[in-house]
Amino acid sequence: MNDDVPELDELSAAILRELAAAPGEAGMSLPRLGKHLGLGASVLMRSLSGMSNARIGGVDGPGWVRVTQVEERWNAALTEAGREFCRRRFG
Repeated sequence: MNDDVPELDELSAAILRELAAAPGEAGMSLPRLGKHLGLGASVLMRSLSGMSNARIGGVDGPGWVRVTQVEERWNAALTEAGREFCRRRFG
């Protein structure tokens, strides 16, 4: 593996693969993502937070994903940095 591509845990890799496979740039709703992966929203949100640009433990995240809420609907999508990372990581 390329040294400039960070290692990922299995959950993060699975989430990024699902978001990369989503049509267009809109991503997918958290319920749909959870259904595809067999996971609950709280598990997804923890992992997505670590891949966003959120500052956790004094360290900025990589900014690969964006989570938005419109009314009651939560959505996750790759950012441009996330799409580039997925191209390098997954081919």
